[in-house]
Amino acid sequence: MILLVLGVLLFAGVHLIPSLAPGVKSAWLGRLGEAGYKGTFSLLLLAAFALIIMGWRSAQVTHVYLPSPALHSPALALLIIAFLLMVVAQRKSRLRRLVRHPQLTGVLLWGVAHLLLNGDSRSVILFGGMTLWALLEIVAINRRDGVWIKEDAPGWGAELLTLAITIIVVGVIVYIHPWIAGMPVH
Repeated sequence: MILLVLGVLLFAGVHLIPSLAPGVKSAWLGRLGEAGYKGTFSLLLLAAFALIIMGWRSAQVTHVYLPSPALHSPALALLIIAFLLMVVAQRKSRLRRLVRHPQLTGVLLWGVAHLLLNGDSRSVILFGGMTLWALLEIVAINRRDGVWIKEDAPGWGAELLTLAITIIVVGVIVYIHPWIAGMPVH
């Protein structure tokens, strides 16, 4: 369980540096340059993912709470919305006029949905930790960046393409979920 906690903390810590510790980012950039900064950032994230995966697989699972079967369908709906927002974060979309941080909001909804579906200790650490990180990151970025300037809305063709991409992403995630998490989506 310690590896899982360390992985989540490393992931969150590295991501929070630009918004909460811009001086650290500036020093890091000054010492290593843009390529060195991005390379080190990426290596630290790979280390975080490795810790999370090893921690997840090696954790002694205990049950913290019993998820309600009535929340299964709403949680799956939240997951679809989460993946839609993650796709929207990479594209122009009308949703970007409603949601300032679609990627982080998607991660937040992804975490909440998994907490509704899983009541074990490792799920609470991973999904609770990622949910808290996303929420803290949204607040920190809003504080750092100030006023939200909304972009122009794209045409409806772009929206339909975004929806098609989301359907494909959800299908791929459902297919590979047993290999990623060790359990099928059901």
